[in-house]
Amino acid sequence: MERFHYILTIIAVFAYWILIAGVTARIIFQRRAIGVSFAWLMVIYIFPFAGIIAYLLFGEHNIGSKRAARTQEMFKPYLTWFDHLFHLEQYKPQFMSSYSRNINALCINRLGIPSLYNNTLSLLCDPHIILKTIIKDIQQAKQTIHLEFYIWHPGGLANDVANSLIEAANRGVSVKILLDSAGSLAFFKTPWPQLMKSAGIQLVKVLAVTPFRAFIRRIDLRMHRKIIVIDNKIGYTGSMNLVDPDHFNIHSGVGKWIDIMVRLKGSSVPVLNCIHAWDWEVETKFRELPILPSNIPTPPYQSPNCVQVIPSGPGVRDEIIHQVLLQSIYQAQTSITITTPYFIPSEQLIFGLISAAQKGIDVRIIIPARTNSIMVEWASRSFFTELLQAGVKLYRFQQGLLHTKSVVIDETLSLIGTVNLDMRSLWLNFEVTLAAEEPHFTQELVSLQQDYIDDSIQIDIESWGHRALWKRIVEQFFYQFSPLL
Repeated sequence: MERFHYILTIIAVFAYWILIAGVTARIIFQRRAIGVSFAWLMVIYIFPFAGIIAYLLFGEHNIGSKRAARTQEMFKPYLTWFDHLFHLEQYKPQFMSSYSRNINALCINRLGIPSLYNNTLSLLCDPHIILKTIIKDIQQAKQTIHLEFYIWHPGGLANDVANSLIEAANRGVSVKILLDSAGSLAFFKTPWPQLMKSAGIQLVKVLAVTPFRAFIRRIDLRMHRKIIVIDNKIGYTGSMNLVDPDHFNIHSGVGKWIDIMVRLKGSSVPVLNCIHAWDWEVETKFRELPILPSNIPTPPYQSPNCVQVIPSGPGVRDEIIHQVLLQSIYQAQTSITITTPYFIPSEQLIFGLISAAQKGIDVRIIIPARTNSIMVEWASRSFFTELLQAGVKLYRFQQGLLHTKSVVIDETLSLIGTVNLDMRSLWLNFEVTLAAEEPHFTQELVSLQQDYIDDSIQIDIESWGHRALWKRIVEQFFYQFSPLL
């Protein structure tokens, strides 16, 4: 009997060794960033069985074989639709500045999507004004309303948005809504979904989270986009979910969420609508590409209003927004100002920011003093020392959870959308960003960023260097896992 147990133990140890070796080889041959590979190796060796299970569930960008095949089949018709944009009068690369021209070239080569002129952008930064403006536009809709959000949380003005959509559907407007199943979990537990469907609204739950689906695709892939398109003429995107901050996470201890949205009119609205059409087809298999922008002669040299729509995510084009960020940082001549709620940058971004500061560029990063993720907060702090030593200015916003995601380069180029400066947004989630070169809009964003700085406390390098030893230890612990957060 003892010999049997001995043999059984040997077999179990050998089987475990084979499993560890197999997963290790899989991690190495994926050829991801070294930091990501190293973090996963730490997980599977420190937490033997749990680490392997975690890697199998969350370690690879597996979107499911059927979804992957469907997205591959979709590229050709969508690229054909994008190809028509190059024949518009609004496509004038010869008038683009170096900022827009380089981003335009990158997005054409990777996405097939060009930058377009003839856009009007409005910056909305008060949540109640944002929701009331959305409601007003919905009330005036005549044909179609398309929405896509990570979080829809019931309560307050968010309920008024739901009622306005039901009223629109009742008067014959086609309403399509995509909501992330995890982010909008609270919404799906209310009567609102059934009320909407009863009114004829098409409501689709995106990326359902179930135990069975864990075996066919990565379950923490999230639809993080925020998109509204009304009649193919008015578009919205930005950092704000469909929530009323007076009713959302009010007991979380981080204060109200501070957000912005961009209201967009003009040539780039149908492009934003096409991103929604792509996501709708992936989920429903139903294709309905939007009408192309009207061909309108425009003199961009008189009114620069160039906008590039940039979607990213597994199955679309990996790392495209990461590339745009790096391109923008390396183009900077005088200033870089970033706002982000979660700050866990890649090694390339850290190097770019440090290099910019060491060249004498004014680099400012604004983050919230408190976040809703303890792990992310500690991992974020682990980057402060090397940034401060390079001359980067770090500000901690005091008036709530600063959720705005924005980058302004040389007070000329604006990047604004749904992307956090963390590994999840840059490599994992489905996101969308606008790269805009429009002087009045950019100056409004610069002014808003300064307001954030005025409500922040700048981190002093000397006092930061005297923080407690235990804090440094915790920071370094979470730093090792930062590529996975």
